[in-house]
Amino acid sequence: MTAETAHHWPVPPQDGYTVDDLLTLPDLPPHTELIDGSLVFVSPQRIFHSDTIDLLVSGLRHTVPPELKVKREITVVIDRRNGPEPDVSVVRAAAVRSRTQTHFQVRDVMLACEVVSPESEARDRDTKPHKYANAGIPYFWRIEMGGADDHPVVHVFELDAEARVYVPTGTYRNRLKLSVPYDIDIDLTAIDEL
Repeated sequence: MTAETAHHWPVPPQDGYTVDDLLTLPDLPPHTELIDGSLVFVSPQRIFHSDTIDLLVSGLRHTVPPELKVKREITVVIDRRNGPEPDVSVVRAAAVRSRTQTHFQVRDVMLACEVVSPESEARDRDTKPHKYANAGIPYFWRIEMGGADDHPVVHVFELDAEARVYVPTGTYRNRLKLSVPYDIDIDLTAIDEL
């Protein structure tokens, strides 16, 4: 039996899906994203991906100021045809309205983080950073597995607001110490303890 015969897949609308569809279609697989009107299904994640998200969330929450919140794997509505799901987001605290909330508006996102997986490499390196920058998210981190110990390597970017592109500001191994969007100090080698 193949996936096609095992499940009835929805037929895309003529002009593609919208964020409203993404947020209301029943039985979508977990972590489905909307990119340019197309639904993107995510393959099963590797331990590195899960552990890195846990490490970042814990580290970011350790020093987050009260006006911001750290959230994992929540849809960010960029426009009618784009609703990606960053692995980790730092959002304005006022944007967190209830425990049943399923998405944030892009204007409320200060930092979007993507942990690169083999199946998401092109989206995490090209498509999503381009969309995040064009939408005005001030900071973006791309995290990849690297080095002999397969530790996280964090590529940090800051928005050039006029050009609407990200400018690299550093690559971090072992320790991620930054002052923006707030004071952050994460021991990246702590992934070995998870």
